[in-house]
Amino acid sequence: MPVMTPDELEAALRGIGAERYHNRHPFHRLLHGGKLTRGQVQAWALNRYYYQCQIPVKDATLLARLPTPELRREWRRRLEDHDGDRPGTGGVERWLKLAEGVGLDRATVESTAGLLPATRFAVDAYVALVRDRSILEAIASSLTELFSPTIIAERVSGMLSHYDFVTPETLGYFTPRLTQAPRDSDFALAYVREHARTAEQQQAALAALRTKCDILWAQLDALHHAYVTPGLIPPGAFVPDERA
Repeated sequence: MPVMTPDELEAALRGIGAERYHNRHPFHRLLHGGKLTRGQVQAWALNRYYYQCQIPVKDATLLARLPTPELRREWRRRLEDHDGDRPGTGGVERWLKLAEGVGLDRATVESTAGLLPATRFAVDAYVALVRDRSILEAIASSLTELFSPTIIAERVSGMLSHYDFVTPETLGYFTPRLTQAPRDSDFALAYVREHARTAEQQQAALAALRTKCDILWAQLDALHHAYVTPGLIPPGAFVPDERA
């Protein structure tokens, strides 16, 4: 397999997002189109919390492996974005406020007791990928952030338009991500363009991004199966109260 130029590699990475990014998933179409009940939105918020709270865990795992102060300083910003620099700040805290805003109990969400089993397996697989694969693959897996501004715009406008229990304050998690995600993806893309020099390295980077897209997709498959069609909620998972 021939070695791609950096521009060809970038085009291939972007092609993966165009085909596989989870904005194309039917569950997100329902969520953004106002087709879900409040209980189904709660199930999404509760399960997505586990992904959000594990993002700084995977970033800390990678941070410990980075070989230079320059790389560590760059990646450390991601920890601050999600964990905050003091109590009550950061993306994880903002997601908890989102969960509360759609009617969930904060302590219940933080406990992760009501997670779908597939959510836990998928998110843990992402942490393992970043922990166990090469630094190049770990950084390449983060490139789903290239595509996140599109889904954020769809989500915010759609949810505000269709759900009377959702307010701009509820969705406050997403505003900082409109600047954080492009900043982070610009760095990650530049790193992959520079360090994926052999055909083997390039294919590994592409495979890592495909795997990350699969992990995001699998989480939505689980939500759709449990809470939409056929509606089979596993034992111990969150059961919405549709009377609320």
